[in-house]
Amino acid sequence: MAISPGLEPISIVIPTYMRDQVLVDTLVHLLRLERRAAEILVVDQSASHDAATAGQLQRMHDAGDIRWVRLTVPSIPQAMNKGLVLASQPFVLFLDDDIIPDEGLAAQHVLAHREHPDIIVAGRVIQPWQEGTTPPEAEPFSFFGTHPRWISEFMGGNFSLSRELAIRLGGFDENFVRVAYRFEAEFAHRFIKSGHRIRFTPAACIHHLKVAAGGTRMYGEHLTTWRPDHAVGAYYFGLRTGSAGEFVSRPLRSVVTRYHLRHPWRIPATLLSEFSAMVWAMMLYAKGPKFVEPEPGQ
Repeated sequence: MAISPGLEPISIVIPTYMRDQVLVDTLVHLLRLERRAAEILVVDQSASHDAATAGQLQRMHDAGDIRWVRLTVPSIPQAMNKGLVLASQPFVLFLDDDIIPDEGLAAQHVLAHREHPDIIVAGRVIQPWQEGTTPPEAEPFSFFGTHPRWISEFMGGNFSLSRELAIRLGGFDENFVRVAYRFEAEFAHRFIKSGHRIRFTPAACIHHLKVAAGGTRMYGEHLTTWRPDHAVGAYYFGLRTGSAGEFVSRPLRSVVTRYHLRHPWRIPATLLSEFSAMVWAMMLYAKGPKFVEPEPGQ
């Protein structure tokens, strides 16, 4: 597909959930880049927005600045798969919905793909508490680092890959439910096992605002509650990758904590949550992975 001069041949996909003005601000930043992406897809899983946000998103969509796609059930991997299928460009860049991009973001992702075909490009992520600081030279690897290198996993808020390759590998497993804990790690495992690599490229940089309200990761509960939303991802990841040790060590780790030392009466409920998550993960595993479904004609 031919693109206009000054645009990079990459589709940006932003899964979003319950975010209002910060989402609009993120889009404005991306649209103001000197070297813009050829396409921005907003895969919106929110039930509703405030009137101002809804109006701004609709105007951006009508003007052709973004493509605003709605999903009725929140799911991080399903939203990302939807973006993969709908993307029109050869590369797809997934971004968080509460970021400020560095000027060269899209261009640096495309450049890295041209230098190293069929890789995942994992970009740099600067968190709010890291602003204005420099990572020590001897520091172990982090996504705040400044040195390019080959790595084994990626962060879901700033990475890109070949659309065709991602679809060929099945996209993201939608069996990672609700908060989708460990879905990136499972895809990275599958990607590397297929003979491909992941390149950390700090020149492709975002500043993550880490806004407290909203965000797809809020669609679920933490382990201290009766809902085992994080644990099911951990156990399902173990089953998918052959890391069965999680089934032995995780239940013990879940209760050997300062929280449980101070609240020992919570231990039975936490263990029940863990074992519920085990059963849930085994049921998902028995059904098989739920991969991307290409649109008709693809």
